[in-house]
Amino acid sequence: MASAELIRDERIEERGPGALRTLFRRFRKNHVGVLGAALVLLVLASVIVAPLIITHDPIRVMAGPRLADPSMEFLLGTDHLGRDIFSRVMMGGRIPLLVAFVSLGSSLAAGLVLGLIAGIGPRWLDNLLLVLFDTIRSFPGIIFALAVIGLLGPSLGSVIFVIAITSMPIYARVVRTQTEALRNSEYIAAERSMGAGTTRILAVHMVPNVIGPLLILVSMDVPAVIAVEAGLSFLGLGVRPPTPDWGAILNDGYTYINQTPWLVIAGGTPIVLATLGFTFLGEALRDMFDPKLRKDQ
Repeated sequence: MASAELIRDERIEERGPGALRTLFRRFRKNHVGVLGAALVLLVLASVIVAPLIITHDPIRVMAGPRLADPSMEFLLGTDHLGRDIFSRVMMGGRIPLLVAFVSLGSSLAAGLVLGLIAGIGPRWLDNLLLVLFDTIRSFPGIIFALAVIGLLGPSLGSVIFVIAITSMPIYARVVRTQTEALRNSEYIAAERSMGAGTTRILAVHMVPNVIGPLLILVSMDVPAVIAVEAGLSFLGLGVRPPTPDWGAILNDGYTYINQTPWLVIAGGTPIVLATLGFTFLGEALRDMFDPKLRKDQ
């Protein structure tokens, strides 16, 4: 009994306010992570305040001359329909970020639940879920996306569904592995000997210990989701015109690149910044929480 109390007290101490200060100090020392966080905040802030800073209606045709160069009135010029590129870029960031957060949030929740079930459930259920995960992952991502969009039609919901389904097995397998390792640990055995039920063990010990690696994976998957959404919109399989979207802006820029380079630059720059920001932030979080990668110990 005394050993069980000691184990529990040590784990509670590790989660106290001092641990948060330690993590924040580690993060500040990671200059790449600070740069990534700054880029992420810049992208998120620009998307949030976009309606307040845009200069023209992003879907208004012939707001200015066609394929015009940047000017005081049109900061990034205009496209082939005379629409303001700056306004379309600012508003266009909402679609990829919405797709990333909704699809990854859904796959994270589903993967967490299914992974916990596979990790603590009977062996036959574990094997059944593993077959399900492997079956989903066996389909090539692009082929699966084309098949689903061909059946459901190009739409924002189709893109979210495809990304959520294809990402779920990755998170579920991570949770299953972590859960199996924790299930056989000493402090879980001590908790069971003290009469703790399965619900308490899951809520107090399992979920807090597996959610950290999942959040790191999600932060590093955001750039991939943004790239997938932009690629599908570039191919005309994402959101429908005239909705502003970075991939659609790139498609227009590719078509009219001989007349003006501003469409390609305007559509590609925010994708690059968002990708770098979330990648740097994810790597910094991984370095903070992985003891093998810490440089301050």
